[in-house]
Amino acid sequence: MKKRLVILGAPGAGKGTQAHKICELLAIPTFSTGAMLRAQMEAGTELGTKAKELINRGELVPDSVISALVEAELKTDRYRGGFLADGYPRNLEQAHFLDQVLKDMGTQLDAVINLDVNLEDVVGRLLKRAEIEHRSDDTEPVIRRRLQVYQEQTEPLVRYYREAGLLINIDGNGSIDQVWENIAAQLQ
Repeated sequence: MKKRLVILGAPGAGKGTQAHKICELLAIPTFSTGAMLRAQMEAGTELGTKAKELINRGELVPDSVISALVEAELKTDRYRGGFLADGYPRNLEQAHFLDQVLKDMGTQLDAVINLDVNLEDVVGRLLKRAEIEHRSDDTEPVIRRRLQVYQEQTEPLVRYYREAGLLINIDGNGSIDQVWENIAAQLQ
């Protein structure tokens, strides 16, 4: 059974929703850099303040900061039996870093799930989420910038993981239940 997973997809592709379902099915914890950063922002830490400034402009937090958080978190007992990484890695440098951390721990990724979505549909999803969740980082200009950053930095991961034989590509344009059925079938 696959227990060490990454989920990829554009902002608003449904990664968080599907990650929750995957974690329930496999009885593994989710590993979300976004949640870690939001906790830092809510706590008002120096890292949280800097991260909030970057995120509100649609920029990404530097790799060095994220990677340090990731390494410390992955080495806790919580993730020894597996995990689903949501929001990390975002680029090839982070992917190589994750590979090395896992290798140092005597393990490796089992699979990478990619939620493939129409990017214009994502804009609407994120604007709706912004209304519901009152998220200041989900304005249309910021959303479009995040999608541009995603295309430039994160999409090469799809190719990297495909070449590594780890990629499970899922059509993320359907309903939540349709997408979930496709994911669950691939994880059995």
